[in-house]
Amino acid sequence: MVKFICGEKGSGKTKKLIEMSNADIKAGNGNIVFVAIDHNHIFSLDYLVRLINAMEFNIEDIESFYGFLCGILSMDYDLDKVYVDGIYKLIKIEKKDIDYLIEKLNLLSEKFGVDFYIGLGVGSDYKLKQIPYKSSEYIIEVAGD
Repeated sequence: MVKFICGEKGSGKTKKLIEMSNADIKAGNGNIVFVAIDHNHIFSLDYLVRLINAMEFNIEDIESFYGFLCGILSMDYDLDKVYVDGIYKLIKIEKKDIDYLIEKLNLLSEKFGVDFYIGLGVGSDYKLKQIPYKSSEYIIEVAGD
C-alpha cells in the first residue's frame, strides 16, 4: 500500500506521520522506518522506530529517492512500513511524480509486503482536490486544527 499524507503547511502532516508510526510499532507487526531530513523527531518517535536522516544520502531527484527507498528495503526483510517526512525539502515533487511513485512503490509494496506513507508539503502543499484523479485514492488529507 502507498499513501501520501497531504495538506497545507502547518496542517499537521508530520504529527500525523509520527502518530501513525508510533501506533504501528506498538502493534508489533514488523519493523518501522521513519525517514526525515534531520534528527528533530528522535524524541517524538518510539525508540523501536528506526529514524533515518535522508540528508546524509545525497538524494537529488525522484529517481534517487526511489533508489534510496529500495536500499532501505534491501537491508531489512522484516520491514513492515516506511514513513517519509520532509522529503519535499530535498527534491521537488510534482504531480506527475506522484503517479510515478504510486506505480513504482505499489510494485515494491506487493513484492515485499511493505507499506509506504509519504508526506507532501512545502513547495508541494497539495490538497486532495489538486491531486490528479488517478492518484486521489492514495491520498490522506490532513486538515489543520
